[in-house]
Amino acid sequence: MGTVSRAARRPEDDVADADLVRRIRAGDRSAVDDLYERFRRPAFALARRILGDDGLAEDVLQDVFLGVWRDPAAYDRARGSFASWLLAVVHHKAVDAVRREESQRRRQTRAEEELELDAPTATRDVEDEAWRRVVAEQVRAALGELSSTQREALTLAYYGGYTQREVAALTGTPLGTVKTRMLAGMRRLREELGGPGAGGDASATARGGALDGPAAFEGPGR
Repeated sequence: MGTVSRAARRPEDDVADADLVRRIRAGDRSAVDDLYERFRRPAFALARRILGDDGLAEDVLQDVFLGVWRDPAAYDRARGSFASWLLAVVHHKAVDAVRREESQRRRQTRAEEELELDAPTATRDVEDEAWRRVVAEQVRAALGELSSTQREALTLAYYGGYTQREVAALTGTPLGTVKTRMLAGMRRLREELGGPGAGGDASATARGGALDGPAAFEGPGR
């Protein structure tokens, strides 16, 4: 893949190459144009063969020729002819470009796969959060229909996490009274939310979890 068929070089070609290198090292800007005209065809053919893409091959050539202009000392005559060295650089840059393009394609593929995998989860999360907000708003509205004492007891139990006995202690109310208030409040909430016993759909209440809590089902000993 790295071998380029080209016409046998003549001694005068090496002389012309040496003169071109000398001019580049001297800062002769016109030498860059001559470099491009002299080596564009074989360099492009090599890059195109490796990359399989005209645009990428042109990018490689531009990178190589600009590199020669910026750092002409990179060429060492002890390593062979200038033409051989230049084409070796083209080969190296083209292979790097292939690896870079392949790496980018792999990253893009992974990113697309991750997005596809995350999309259903993200959608479910948004739906669940929206549902929780709807249920929370319904519960708040239903609590507003209770008496202040019922609302206080249920709020402490469900949002505060207190037991019936703790609610009684916090409010200075007899435990039996707290149980009565909570039971009445629960029944009223179920009616407001359309739960069992009110002829409504129990699924909304069950899904929201608003009426399922430990304090409401404590035995008489607590």
